[in-house]
Amino acid sequence: MAFAPLFAKGPRRAAVALALAAPLLAAATLGGTQDARAAEKASLRLKWLPQAQFAGFYVAKAKGFYEAEGIDLTINPGGPNLNAEALVASGADTFGLTGGVESHLAAVDKGMPLVAIGVSHQKTPYAFVTKPDSGIKTLADFKGKKVSTWYTGAQYTLKAMLATGGVGEGDFTLMPQSVSLNPFIDGEVDVATATLYNELNTLKSRGLTDLVLFQPDDFGITVQRDTLVTTTDTVKDKPALVQGFLTATLKGWKYALEHKAEAIDIMMKADPGMDRKHQEAMIEAIQDVMVYGKGASDGLLAIDFDSLRKQHDILLANGVMKAPVDLKAAFDPSFWDKVPAEDKKL
Repeated sequence: MAFAPLFAKGPRRAAVALALAAPLLAAATLGGTQDARAAEKASLRLKWLPQAQFAGFYVAKAKGFYEAEGIDLTINPGGPNLNAEALVASGADTFGLTGGVESHLAAVDKGMPLVAIGVSHQKTPYAFVTKPDSGIKTLADFKGKKVSTWYTGAQYTLKAMLATGGVGEGDFTLMPQSVSLNPFIDGEVDVATATLYNELNTLKSRGLTDLVLFQPDDFGITVQRDTLVTTTDTVKDKPALVQGFLTATLKGWKYALEHKAEAIDIMMKADPGMDRKHQEAMIEAIQDVMVYGKGASDGLLAIDFDSLRKQHDILLANGVMKAPVDLKAAFDPSFWDKVPAEDKKL
């Protein structure tokens, strides 16, 4: 078989070059198609509307961290009538940022096939607040008072905290708390519940800057919240997707907390109607609850089993779960363990 000389001249040279290049072009085209198809579609369901509480996810998407892991991620906002656990369990969303450890354990207890791969808030992200003229200085002073809180698990945290001070359920009046803080501001209730990153900043902006705070962590009650979950099937069938998602998410959170101004810029593009100063205050508070305990020593989104066991026992004692939950099955740290320390530790 005769071969055309490599350095042929004229039309023959062009034809030879084209013939030689054709297989390479075909391979490159095929490779490009494969790369494009490699981007797997996935979705993340948040627990609420866009705000700095979720900055790490939006930053990871904007900076291309998910794309670099081969993931085409859609971030779906939550809302008052949306349940992230149910949406993930049903397959409507691939991943979810749920209410917290209490809602996750309650969902698992009900048979939802969910597993947590990370925990965002390493300490209780809310406090029970009262005005300085309420006369409430200690836990014992809660007796006879009207206290409002969210019936999303926070009521159990409240009861557990008060129990450490000898205050029982019949010693105070417990009321459900709505989105508005007006009942507390107007004096209709003596104690309200406020997240450290949202409602507390709202109260301060309304001139209530000298509030008395009762933080559960000060009484040995730590409630971890904003639990990152997926389904047991996704963990089993698509471990590479789970690993890539968590790796990109941790990179996003680290970048967001180290570049807060840029992170807020990205959040403002997600929802231009937000108040920037409020979002700036929120991300500072979010860092405080994320970089705490194992979140500080081991890295962001760490799973603290010692803390989980305490929360589990409180929930079990209050009837949130019908039976003990296998924490090792409900929380899987194996994906978090594989993320390099430099990508998850500030």
